[in-house]
Amino acid sequence: MSEYRQMWADLGLDLDKHDALLAVLGQAYQDVYLSQEGRPEAMGYFDFVMSEVHGLRIEELMDAKAQGRPVVGTFCVFVPEELILAVDGVCVGLCAGADFGTEAAEAYLPRNTCALIKSVFGFAAERVCPYLAAADVLVGEYTCDGKKKAYEELTALHPAVWTMDVPQVKDEWGTERYRRELRRFAGQLEELSGREITVESLRHGIEVVGAKRAALQRLSRLRQAVPSPVSGLDGLLINQISFYDDPARFTASVNTLCDELEARIAASEGVAPASAPRILLSGCPMAVPNWKVHHLLESAGAVVVGEESCVGDRGTQGTVVPEGDTVEELIDALVERYLTIDCAIFTPNPTRARHAQAMHREASAHGIIHYALQFCGPYQVEATGFERTLEAEGVPVLRIDTDYGSEDTEQLRTRMEAFVERIRP
Repeated sequence: MSEYRQMWADLGLDLDKHDALLAVLGQAYQDVYLSQEGRPEAMGYFDFVMSEVHGLRIEELMDAKAQGRPVVGTFCVFVPEELILAVDGVCVGLCAGADFGTEAAEAYLPRNTCALIKSVFGFAAERVCPYLAAADVLVGEYTCDGKKKAYEELTALHPAVWTMDVPQVKDEWGTERYRRELRRFAGQLEELSGREITVESLRHGIEVVGAKRAALQRLSRLRQAVPSPVSGLDGLLINQISFYDDPARFTASVNTLCDELEARIAASEGVAPASAPRILLSGCPMAVPNWKVHHLLESAGAVVVGEESCVGDRGTQGTVVPEGDTVEELIDALVERYLTIDCAIFTPNPTRARHAQAMHREASAHGIIHYALQFCGPYQVEATGFERTLEAEGVPVLRIDTDYGSEDTEQLRTRMEAFVERIRP
């Protein structure tokens, strides 16, 4: 990727550290993904995206900036991409899935901070994430106390950090608060871009994002087939790439893959035997390159058939119904859809367990892994009631608390192999 070195230098990246990061990630991708057998041919597109994730895609972002289009970096599915597209902006997810720059991050954060937050600071402080460097603005949402306070410190590492409050209770007051936040966010985007959000431009944004969600929902349904036509690793990867790639190009590529998967299903062709234990993941989001749990499970002979996660079905559930003749009415439609997301920040939050139970049933799964990052209070606390609810319905649950490091790999492997044998049909 030598042709991109000047671009990285212009972005202020530490080239030596960036080279080291790419070497590690490239080898990990080879070992985890390219070593899989029987992958669909259409996965070649997503392999290409990953090979150029710090190259061609960053070049596209820089071209967009040169055209006066704002690049908006986000951390969470509660920041509506529809509004960013409505000002002809580009929405990208940010680096937050690897154990990198821990010592540098701890100059800003306490040691007992969740791995996702610490990863963001590590990438930023070590200057190795071109997405952070290319973004005109970062939008941090208040989905937990850790993030809320961390965004105050993030201003030391990026010149423009916006924040967005997210209600913790789904009542009329919470709905009105979120509505006001989206209207404020729309105004900020208009000021940043110099473009007005119109009914037509917002409808276009809703259409583009709706098509992407529909393609991912189609993929989710196809993963329910027995035998599974695609690995859980590849399903996770596609959901991860959805936060980085051009939305129209990504949507077309997912639908091309789904066409191939339908043919595989018709031919009863799967990536694992029909008798393989089928597992649903539920809990914290998994950002690139957090592939540890899926890799361990599928190496143990199981197949992951879905993710009840922000990087998965929770992030794509629901549809924005673009009814209304004004921008305000369309924003109300966004509010209605986004507040169907059953993130653990909400209290009470009974719908997440019900959603996971429905996914488990529809995918003919044999058990659920509840995955939480260490020091993630909302998901770790909610895990107890989640497990109790699901096991009362006869669904086996294994709770895992981990981080992005490799120190607990063998312990996790032992626990997962035992769980796979426990649920084996």
